Amino acid sequence: MDEFELRRLLDDVTTGAMTADEAVARLHRLPFTELGYAKVDHHRTLRQGRPEAVYAPGKTAAQCAGIVAELLSGSSGPVVVTRATAEQAAACLDRCPAGEQVPGSLSPGSLATLVWRPATSRPGRVVVCTAGTADLPVAEECVTTLRAYGFAPDLLADCGVAGVHRILASIDDLLDADAVVVAAGMEGALASVVGGLTPAPVVAVPTSVGYGAALEGVTALLAMLSSCAAGVTVVGIDNGYGAACAVARLLR
Repeated sequence: MDEFELRRLLDDVTTGAMTADEAVARLHRLPFTELGYAKVDHHRTLRQGRPEAVYAPGKTAAQCAGIVAELLSGSSGPVVVTRATAEQAAACLDRCPAGEQVPGSLSPGSLATLVWRPATSRPGRVVVCTAGTADLPVAEECVTTLRAYGFAPDLLADCGVAGVHRILASIDDLLDADAVVVAAGMEGALASVVGGLTPAPVVAVPTSVGYGAALEGVTALLAMLSSCAAGVTVVGIDNGYGAACAVARLLR
């Protein structure tokens, strides 16, 4: 939407040619900025309550940096980049140096989540737990995204069912939570265990952790979808960002 369209919209409301509700409905769909390689959506916060995020895989470092710069200049609220390589993260932070990178997320070969302009604190106690230490990269993406949206999540690491007493030791945390995220690979059983222990909404994230028959997360995904703990929500394999967004919608 350019200035002419905006003025015409305001004039239509002033003259009665368009109602205020009709104008708001139109603004819900507009505008975006055309960068040639991306159409940056500046009104996603208005429509969904959260701004557009940048999924780094498949983009060049320069494209990631350009999208981040456009989001910061044309939108309010937090800006999140997920799954960034060292080169992409460096380019984004060089062009927009106020960003924060997840501590330790750029060990050799790993991917980073970056955040600019995190939201102010909001109510809601969120617990993020992992079945194993190997699930932590997915959980870290979820935790960082939740923090960007104003939550202060608690992380319970390495609580898998091979030693179920470990999650039972944190039963008070689960009972007091407003939402719980479970990241688990292998057979994905932790989601069912947690779903049977807490009244809070449970968002399950299957991870690609596991040996042969784990099928890079497919086994955990199917197990979570088949959970006997009714009402468990399941997102895609390794999708910590999506789990955080699900919680943000639930606790809006």
